[in-house]
Amino acid sequence: MRLPASKERLLGLVSSFAGRRLLVAGDYVLDRFVFGHPKRISREAPVLILKFWKEESLPGAAGNTAANVRALGGMPVPVGPVGEDEAGGLLAAIFRERGISTEALLPVPGYETPTKTRVLAGGAHSIKQQVVRFDREQVLPTDGAWRRRLAEKLSEVAGGVDAAVLSDYGYGAVTPEAVAPLKKRLRTGAQLLVDSRHSLSRYEGVDAATPNEEELEECAGEPLGDSTEKLALAGDRLRKQLGCRTLLVTRGSRGMALFDGGNPPTLIPVHGTDQVADVTGAGDTVLATFSLALASGATPLEAALLANFAGGVVVMKMGTATVSSDELEQAIASDRTLTA
Repeated sequence: MRLPASKERLLGLVSSFAGRRLLVAGDYVLDRFVFGHPKRISREAPVLILKFWKEESLPGAAGNTAANVRALGGMPVPVGPVGEDEAGGLLAAIFRERGISTEALLPVPGYETPTKTRVLAGGAHSIKQQVVRFDREQVLPTDGAWRRRLAEKLSEVAGGVDAAVLSDYGYGAVTPEAVAPLKKRLRTGAQLLVDSRHSLSRYEGVDAATPNEEELEECAGEPLGDSTEKLALAGDRLRKQLGCRTLLVTRGSRGMALFDGGNPPTLIPVHGTDQVADVTGAGDTVLATFSLALASGATPLEAALLANFAGGVVVMKMGTATVSSDELEQAIASDRTLTA
């Protein structure tokens, strides 16, 4: 299925990502990955014993969106709360190593930086599979000095960015109440996008949203199954409820559905194979790419195609991964099905 977009145009848009400033406000999480090689079954209980191999820590949630913006050549401006703890310090250190500003990451006394630890196992020369995950998390207090400082930072930063992103993972860093004041501070033409786990239908007034199909089903109040008619109705209903022009729904192995204005949805087949390695953080990659593309002057369809290419690349990587501008360009150049 070829869509009306040329490789030359898409490649030109990727080149224009460089230096674009994106405000990324939301829940900042540390993703930890502990790798081990199978050793034996325990004599004490029927559990697998692993020999420790290595541990990695990466930015998750809004942090992963910011990391993808940077990997694609943009300049993310992270705004959000972190704990005064080891995880918060490590997250800030990782950002600084990647050239990402940490001035608007706000330490909140008594708050623990959400940390998701995944244990992966596999042979020395095989793909590692996730065995278990445990989350250390708490919801932020609804009020306090940190909330006022966050609003001040958002107001301070918003006027100097090309687009803004709200990444709501449910820990309370951003709420629908942030939309109106943020929209007032953004300069003319700068779009506000949102990705929200469980409160998407409340983010009225945004310019675009990037739910996955499960989140769309939650808003619709029913499963969509394989019905393109139900998909079209649910997507258009949510787009109207939010009052936004654009809705990009990620559908896993079925690709994406783009709702642009009052037009019927454009169904975009998945890029690459549907046999993926790891979908961890793929939605963050889609959000980062889609936002950068819109900030660079792409049409919603062009931005969706670029996000689709980026998503196809990142799911072939293990862990909370990013896509570089070079990788995105290679994916576009090698395409034989989606572009002219």
